[in-house]
Amino acid sequence: MTSPGDVLIVGASAAGLSTAEALRRLGHQGGLTLLDAEPHLPYDRPPLSKQVLAGAWEPARAQLRDQARLDALGADLLRGEPATALDPAARTVTTASGRVLHGDTLVIATGMTPRRLPGQDGRAGVHVLRGLDDALTLRSHLTAAGRLVVVGEGVLGAEIAATARTMGLDVTLAGMGHVLLGDQLGDAVGAMLGRMHAERGVRLRLGAAVDSLTETGGRVTGVRLATGELLPADAVVVAIGCRPATGWLEGSGLAVGDGVECDSRCRAAEGVYAVGDVASFEHEGLGRRLRLENRTNATEQAQVVAANILGADRPYTPVPYFWTDQYDVKIQAYGVPSPAAELSIAEGDPAQHRFAAVYRESGRITGVLGWNMPKQARLLRQRSLGLQPLTSA
Repeated sequence: MTSPGDVLIVGASAAGLSTAEALRRLGHQGGLTLLDAEPHLPYDRPPLSKQVLAGAWEPARAQLRDQARLDALGADLLRGEPATALDPAARTVTTASGRVLHGDTLVIATGMTPRRLPGQDGRAGVHVLRGLDDALTLRSHLTAAGRLVVVGEGVLGAEIAATARTMGLDVTLAGMGHVLLGDQLGDAVGAMLGRMHAERGVRLRLGAAVDSLTETGGRVTGVRLATGELLPADAVVVAIGCRPATGWLEGSGLAVGDGVECDSRCRAAEGVYAVGDVASFEHEGLGRRLRLENRTNATEQAQVVAANILGADRPYTPVPYFWTDQYDVKIQAYGVPSPAAELSIAEGDPAQHRFAAVYRESGRITGVLGWNMPKQARLLRQRSLGLQPLTSA
């Protein structure tokens, strides 16, 4: 094992914390610092749009680790300190308060920041959902609201719409795509998702851009679409995607495109690595660059980053994976199921709301999907995609 000296990790969510834990598990005994913009103890994000938003979980239940386990890690956890600059040559990070922190090895794990509609800031009743405070603020508003408009037909928008319906709200979901999750799962599955939401009372307004937000006295009253239709609202959630949180790296000299550009070892520069949603890496198995936004990737990539920091030479070659829970449906997707792929049912029956399917392009299986069939989907993935999952942390 190579000694990396002191390791400074910028970002203490799932990817950053998993990297720290993997370093300790692999034998790193040097200094370890976790710097995070959040004031909270590290927490998990997937429950925010579901259990936390619905009120089924208290915020503490979403914590990744309790204080005792964090103390046992032997790391300095600096909370509420956003990073503002990085110097790769000096291996230093400057914070918003003016502190300058040094690490012999740096790990960037700053995640994502939500996209916003023009003119949404400063209007009461318009929300994004990325962090714990966002979820708690939105929940407080929804408990007093009657009508919600969700802007965005992706995973987050669909999950928020589902949660709000279970809370009894009148929900409209608007988006530019013509089906839900079409860019990720294709038209056939997107149409199934649309029917599922419509059957539960969600009004879908797809295929139209948002023209503007209407307001009275600074509080949102509706969403006007490019078609001219006005969607009345007591609350609006903007879920039109996120961008990698790389603004603080301006002037660092690191290559930043769609995320921090890394090699196949997740290395952005000598002694500098990136992990999680913010990392764009070369996938040797697929022969192209990927950036994965999901919880599983955060944990699996952290293991490879930690090993490489300690002297291994491991490429990161995961089978891409994500899942979403909406109402009583769990959907799991493996591989790279593009909208252009042909979908065929391998097991089960969509009419019975339980099936596993494969995506094919040019005769080759590129993805596997499970709809309320998690075990069958995992087995199908192992047989069809020919790769075994990494060991989870």
